[in-house]
Amino acid sequence: MISPVMRPLGKRRISKKIVPNKKLEQSYWDAGLDTVVGMDEVGRGAWAGPLAICAAVIPKDKRITGVRDSKLLSEPQREHLFDKVAAWCVAWHVGMVSHEECDTIGMSAAQKLAARRALDGLGLVPDMVMVDGSWDFVETGNVQRLIKGDAVCLSIAAASVLAKVTRDRIMRAEAEHYPAYAFDDNKGYPCPRHKAALAGWGPSPIHRRSWVFMESMPWAVERLVPTLGQKSRNLSDIQPSLFD
Repeated sequence: MISPVMRPLGKRRISKKIVPNKKLEQSYWDAGLDTVVGMDEVGRGAWAGPLAICAAVIPKDKRITGVRDSKLLSEPQREHLFDKVAAWCVAWHVGMVSHEECDTIGMSAAQKLAARRALDGLGLVPDMVMVDGSWDFVETGNVQRLIKGDAVCLSIAAASVLAKVTRDRIMRAEAEHYPAYAFDDNKGYPCPRHKAALAGWGPSPIHRRSWVFMESMPWAVERLVPTLGQKSRNLSDIQPSLFD
C-alpha cells in the first residue's frame, strides 16, 4: 500500500540530473486507475498577481523529453517546452485565483479553490490525484502527496511547466500596465527591485494587499490612482519606472 505522503528523493538535492518518470503513474495504471492527474502550483509566495494550479493528465504510451521541475528550467526553456507539453498531455487545465480572491479568502482557501477550478476544467473525473508537497489542498479523497514530487513525477513536472508559463505570461502582460514593478522580470515575487518600487510607489492594483509585507509599505499609488479616473486601470501614464 502506498503511503499518503511520499519522499521519493529523501534528502537528496534537486538537480537536472534527476529525470521525472512515470513509475508512480504506472503503478496506478497497473492497479486499474486510468485517469491519474498530476498537480502543481505557482504564485503562492508572490506579492502580486494570481495563484495558478495546473492539473495535467499524461498519456500512457507516448514519450516526451526535456521535462523537468519548472524551477530547474530557464524561462526560454519553459517557453520552448510549453506547446510541446500542452500537445502531449491527454488533458490539462490551469485553475486561477485572482489577487483579490487571495486577499478575501486567504492562501489556504485560495489553493483549494484553484485546485477545484483546475480539476473542473479538465473535463475528466480523476481516479487518483498526485500533488507536489505534503499538504492535501485537493481534498477529493484520492490524493497522493509527494515531497519534491515535481522533480521525480512526470505528471507533476508537466503540470509545473504549464502552470509556470501560463502565469508568467499573465505577469509579463501586466508589466505593460505597471512598469515600475518589473513584473516581466520578477513575476510578482519579492526581490530588491520589486521592494524598491513598492517603497517608492506603494502597491499596484494587482498586489495582494492583505499580505504581511504591506504593513510597512507606503500607499503612494492609492493617492495617485484617483487622478486617472475610476475606470482607468493603467498606471503607466503616471508611473515611470524608478530605474529609468
